[in-house]
Amino acid sequence: MADRLRQYEGRTWGQIEANRKRDHAVPITKIINKAKARLETLRLDDRDELWRFRFNGEQRIWGIRNRHVFHVLWWDPQHKVCPSAKK
Repeated sequence: MADRLRQYEGRTWGQIEANRKRDHAVPITKIINKAKARLETLRLDDRDELWRFRFNGEQRIWGIRNRHVFHVLWWDPQHKVCPSAKK
């Protein structure tokens, strides 16, 4: 996981945002209730959105973007924080 995060260090937010299918902001309204409760505990429930980076398959890392800095909140190895509807 650390190697994957290092890859982001060399990218601008413009480069990251260009691949919205892989990495993008997610409205708080779309995440599961357990994650919303965790945001309340962390006193971060005033946010409108979180950012998620997709690693491999179902693996995601979630965090908050503060201008040019990404603050990691949690690791989501099974894509459960914001599950997508299967086609």
